Amino acid sequence: MATMADVARDAGVSVATVSHVLNGTRPVLPHTRQAVLDAIERLGYTPNSLARSLVTARTRSIGLAVSAISNPYFTEILQGVEAAALEHGYGLLIADPHDDPEHERKAVQLLHERRVDGMIVAPSAEPQALLAHLRRHSVPTVFLDRLVEDAGPLFDQVCAESAEPTTRLVTHLAELGHRRIGLVAGRAGLSTTRERITGYRHGLAHAGLAHDERLVVHGDSESAGAERATDGLLSLAAPPTALVTANNAMTIGALRSLRAHGLSVPDDIALCCFDDFAWADLFTPRLTAIAQPSREIGARAVQVLLDRLAEPDRPARTVRLDCAFVHRTSCGCPEQPPAKGTVP
Repeated sequence: MATMADVARDAGVSVATVSHVLNGTRPVLPHTRQAVLDAIERLGYTPNSLARSLVTARTRSIGLAVSAISNPYFTEILQGVEAAALEHGYGLLIADPHDDPEHERKAVQLLHERRVDGMIVAPSAEPQALLAHLRRHSVPTVFLDRLVEDAGPLFDQVCAESAEPTTRLVTHLAELGHRRIGLVAGRAGLSTTRERITGYRHGLAHAGLAHDERLVVHGDSESAGAERATDGLLSLAAPPTALVTANNAMTIGALRSLRAHGLSVPDDIALCCFDDFAWADLFTPRLTAIAQPSREIGARAVQVLLDRLAEPDRPARTVRLDCAFVHRTSCGCPEQPPAKGTVP
């Protein structure tokens, strides 16, 4: 069985350099790192993770707590996290907090008991118990997708822009002549919900339209809730002529409601959605959407966490990534070739 010394001799480096490559304890020049990795591959060397963790007090593992892993958006985030973690030699332990504060605390506590080096968490709408646990134990943590106000100096955050892209959807619908634009917003208390409502109101103001509170309903960030919320909008004496849905699951629920009411998109009502997904262009009509860089969000969260592990005292930072406007036909526009800078 190959040893670390064998790898060092084969790569022409010191045992310490091999250790730095395996443990990430010091920067190593790219060509040297590659030589070590090539030697490991040639010799079939398998590091003793248990022994290494006893020496370094690190397990080379990351805890990921994300609700609704079956949601395509979070599935792609998971893929980004996993790929980036593996690239840096880290394993992944996954828990689903179910967007419930108590379940969330227990899930994070379980990950912590597994001695993960750090965590990436998409927090619930009520993260107080989560924050208390993470602060008490000084767990290096990156909040993902949903921001936590006043998180403090311990926690970094990575998310996509939410307000401006929502403004763009509303502005686009207003430019097409719509004056009553409804919003199916997400779960109350989430930063994404607050920001998308803010973007919606900015879009109305930009178009010179009055804000009507009856046109904003909460779909609880899931399909069934959005179906009920859309039913409510359609029951108004003056229902909206256009809808913005604030995530992909709620888009499905809204479409179910529209179909149940015998309404055709976009002939009877226009529709734009926040979150693009793999089959959005297979609908008839094809869905105009905001595409979040979900895999990049996951990969960036890993990098931010690794930066925190390398420099525990560095200032906390919030990283926001840009979204793309995907112009299709559910808004009422005719089919057109993708413009420069947009996603086809």
